[in-house]
Amino acid sequence: MSVQMVLLPVFVQVALTFALLIGMVLARRKALVSGETKIRDIALGEPNWPKGATQIANCYRNQFELPVLFYVLIALALPLRRADLFIVLMSWVFVVTRFAHAGVFVSSNDLGRRSTIWLAGVLVLLAMWIYFALKLLLLI
Repeated sequence: MSVQMVLLPVFVQVALTFALLIGMVLARRKALVSGETKIRDIALGEPNWPKGATQIANCYRNQFELPVLFYVLIALALPLRRADLFIVLMSWVFVVTRFAHAGVFVSSNDLGRRSTIWLAGVLVLLAMWIYFALKLLLLI
């Protein structure tokens, strides 16, 4: 697989992370400008942001949990020349689950749906890691 094909889902995942960062900044700024939140209420990191701003911030923070294992996998698979069609297709499936998870997280925040989508992403990433390990260690 070409480097571009392997890295495109990574770039899309990074774009999601930046979009959430910008959304978090805008939501927090709005809360401060409107007076809904006072600087003194959050100056020491207290969790006193409005619900919407907190949802976006939590979703943004979540992008540094499970996706880190995705980034590591791609960072290893690419130079070791183990990034094949399966890895690329599963990367796209993983990124789609991250977008779906983020969509639920910042909108309805329905924990049942969000958890199901998160689990789907976990299983996809687990399958990718198992495939990568078997391919690397057993040369399949």
